[in-house]
Amino acid sequence: MCGICGIVQTKNETPISNSLLHAMCQTIVHRGPDDEGIFIEKKAALCTRRLSIIDVEGGHQPLSNEDGSIWIAHNGEVYNFPELRKELISRGHTFSTRTDTETIIHSYEEWGETFVNKLRGMFAFALWDRRKERLILVRDRIGIKPLYYTLLDDKTLVFGSELKSILVHPDVRRTLSTHALDLFLTLEYIPAPFSIFKNIFKLAPGYLLVYENGTVNLKKYWDIQPNKQPEGKFSKDNLASVMDKLYSLLKESVGLRLISDVPLGAFLSGGIDSSAIVGLMREMGASPLKTFSIGFEDASYNELKHARRIAQKFNTDHEEFILRPQILDLTEKLIHHLDEPLGDFSIFPTFLVSKMARSHVKVILSGDGGDELFGGYEHYQAQKISQLNSSSLFQKPLYWAIKKFSPSPKKKGLWNKLRRYLEGLEHGPELRHLRWMMFLTQKDKQSLYSRELVDELGGIQQIHELSPFKGYFQNLRDFDSTNGELYLDLKTYLADNILVKVDRMSMAASLETRVPLLDHKIVEFVSNLPGELKVKGLTTKWIFKKTMERLLPPETIYRRKEGFSIPIKHWLRKELKELMFDFLNESRIKREGLFNFAPIERMMEQHLKGKENFSHQLWALLVFEIWKSHYL
Repeated sequence: MCGICGIVQTKNETPISNSLLHAMCQTIVHRGPDDEGIFIEKKAALCTRRLSIIDVEGGHQPLSNEDGSIWIAHNGEVYNFPELRKELISRGHTFSTRTDTETIIHSYEEWGETFVNKLRGMFAFALWDRRKERLILVRDRIGIKPLYYTLLDDKTLVFGSELKSILVHPDVRRTLSTHALDLFLTLEYIPAPFSIFKNIFKLAPGYLLVYENGTVNLKKYWDIQPNKQPEGKFSKDNLASVMDKLYSLLKESVGLRLISDVPLGAFLSGGIDSSAIVGLMREMGASPLKTFSIGFEDASYNELKHARRIAQKFNTDHEEFILRPQILDLTEKLIHHLDEPLGDFSIFPTFLVSKMARSHVKVILSGDGGDELFGGYEHYQAQKISQLNSSSLFQKPLYWAIKKFSPSPKKKGLWNKLRRYLEGLEHGPELRHLRWMMFLTQKDKQSLYSRELVDELGGIQQIHELSPFKGYFQNLRDFDSTNGELYLDLKTYLADNILVKVDRMSMAASLETRVPLLDHKIVEFVSNLPGELKVKGLTTKWIFKKTMERLLPPETIYRRKEGFSIPIKHWLRKELKELMFDFLNESRIKREGLFNFAPIERMMEQHLKGKENFSHQLWALLVFEIWKSHYL
């Protein structure tokens, strides 16, 4: 696991500066505290920061082939490298290290640009072909590892694992992308290929970039294919076969991710996803097995008892950490690590459990991806219900009745879900399940955005009309209803929110996180199953739950989903209140000219009095303003 960055230029009149490369690499030292490597020639420069996992002594990067004609800077892991290595040796290739990285170079020599189809893992790498004066940037199929790039005015390409590295280059302009800002405030994340800066882009998952003669050419090498099996009932024998195949793939995936020359462990929340990973690690012979959990003083957000149950069942060496509000001095530090605005509240527990784990291990396995793969979110249920009942005759009166009525504490959770469901219906059905994942309506934006911002955006448009969602929505017609929802989340929310959060927060603690549920062979198999096997009626993750009955106790599989969040709504009223006032004050908002202050003032006032819960909107605005103070 590493961080990478580099520069490739079409002309060689001005040598690439070693000190510039070193400065770029120093911004991502947290991604690889063990080693730094720099390769520079006339037209190309590659740099890596290395977290040593495989071949600790011999895996220094950048790495080259035998004659030095091909060089690579690699971030990630190729889990099938032992089989690839054997195949390549049989074809006459010679290896000088035991690393997975070297198999990438020889695979490129053997198979050309199609080599990426041979790789199984999580990766983002830069490969420089000196003879052809060609740079190839590659990002893994799902988007587990990040990669940014920009093309300067003189056609120089600058790239890096994080935006920080690219911004070190003196010719990179820091210009806010208002299109990205609009997407962020709507969704709480910025989807690829966009970044918060104009002219700096994320390489999208499943793509490779070929740079030659000052020209960038993007090529898609992988995507999820529409399911070929029709909707309908499966026989008992067929279902048993599906579950056996799924279980076998899960075991194989976990087994591959146990390959390491350093200690490893697992995150354990006590939910079905992380519990399944821990159980499979034990089944695949992981020993000792270390697990790590985080909890809260607020009992309604605390899941530690569920994690302890699984830790006891599989006899793990278990560690716990209680997150207290005093920890919130981390706010600015973590937003800086994110590089661009991200509104996910759970950056705090993700970083702190990573920091705790890093004191014991270098590698962690995580259950991330299960909800997007198997259909675990409530918005999939909401979408099904909305298709059954499209009448809006009673929706608004019911919404206002619910808004005014205060339920008993026992019924508050259900009441809030019903309210959120009705709020989502304010968005049109053409948005599909995204309407339950959006936090600003068209009306909200008209009020919040300044006239100048609206003009620069060219007016306020529906999100399904905007890139990249427009392309994804066009693909949905090829999927059944549920698989269409899952496809949309796998391509956007998973890659650009969940995996960004996990990567940045774990790497901020210099911890490698592996995600077995997102092995592309599992993704391909599950994506080709009918949607009804995933969200069966209103039962979420049905096929996964049935499959895990052979491994996990029923109280783990079938307990109510609680999520991995924090009591941010309470913290904004107390511990974060002064920070919110500092960054969302009237003079700052008016000076910047992006927003109108009146709606922000109204949200703060109603939230602080407990009349409304504007935690998502206020936190997103606070994150943006803190980010802006760091980067602009």
